[in-house]
Amino acid sequence: MSATTESKIELKLARKVAEAIQDWQLIEPNDRIMVCMSGGKDSWAMLHLLLRAQRISPVPFTLFGFHLDQGHPGFPTYKIKDALEDLGVEYVIHKQDTYSIVKEKLQPGQTTCSLCSRLRRGILYNQAVELKATKIALGHHRDDMIETLLLNIFYTGQLKSMPPKLFSDDRRNTVIRPLAYCPEEWIVEYAAEKAFPLIPCTLCSTQDNLQRDAMKRLLDDLSIINPNVRGSAGAALRNIIPTHLLDKRLYDPTAEDAAAPVSPDELMDALTV
Repeated sequence: MSATTESKIELKLARKVAEAIQDWQLIEPNDRIMVCMSGGKDSWAMLHLLLRAQRISPVPFTLFGFHLDQGHPGFPTYKIKDALEDLGVEYVIHKQDTYSIVKEKLQPGQTTCSLCSRLRRGILYNQAVELKATKIALGHHRDDMIETLLLNIFYTGQLKSMPPKLFSDDRRNTVIRPLAYCPEEWIVEYAAEKAFPLIPCTLCSTQDNLQRDAMKRLLDDLSIINPNVRGSAGAALRNIIPTHLLDKRLYDPTAEDAAAPVSPDELMDALTV
C-alpha cells in the first residue's frame, strides 16, 4: 500500500475522528495541539489521524508529538524518538522520573495506575503551558470511555466517564480526545496495518488483577451473548435520560417550587435555561 493510499479502516477511523471534532469543537483555528505519545497503539493511531486531518482541514492548526519519559527501567524512549523523526513532525521528549515516586509511595500489591496518572497529568498540564499548546490530545477511545463508566459505577458510586473535551479545574488547559468515537478493535486493525512501533507500558503491563482489565473481560463475556454490547454502551454515553435516574439535582419531581417536566426533552430544555 502506497503512502498516499488510504485503506478502508483508516477511512472509517478518520470519519469517526472528524465526527468527534465537529460535535465537540475539538480543533479551532490556529490551535497548537500537544499530541501525547505513550508508544501504544492508541497514541500512534491518534497522531496519524490528526496528521491526516491537518492535511485536509479547512481550519489551520499545528501539532507536535510529546512523550513523557517517566524513568521506567528499560523503556525504549529512543524508538518513539526515531519514529517521530521518520514522520518529520515536531516533537518534544520530556524526562521526569515518576517511576521512583510511584514505587516509593505504594505498598506491595497496590496498583500503580492511579498515582502514576495523577503525576503524569500534572506534568502534562505544566508542559502544555510552557510549550504554548492550546490543546492536549489524549488517545482514549470509545472502549476506554465505556470501561471508565463501568469502573466509576462499580468502584466509586458515580455515573461518569471521560468527555471528549475537558477543561482543567484552573482553566489553563483544554484536553481533547479525538478517538472518542473510535472502537478499539478498529484501532487494533489499523495499528497492525500500519505496523506502528508499539511499546507497552513496563509499569502497568506487569501488574495483576487490574480493575480495568476486569471491565474489559466483562464486556468480552457480554459480547458473546450480544456482539454489539460495546456499540450499545457507547451509544448510551450519548443518550442519557435524566428523568430515569436518581439524582435530584437533575430532576426532582417532589419539588414544590418547580413544575416537573413531563418528557426528557422538556427536562433538557429546563436544564439549559
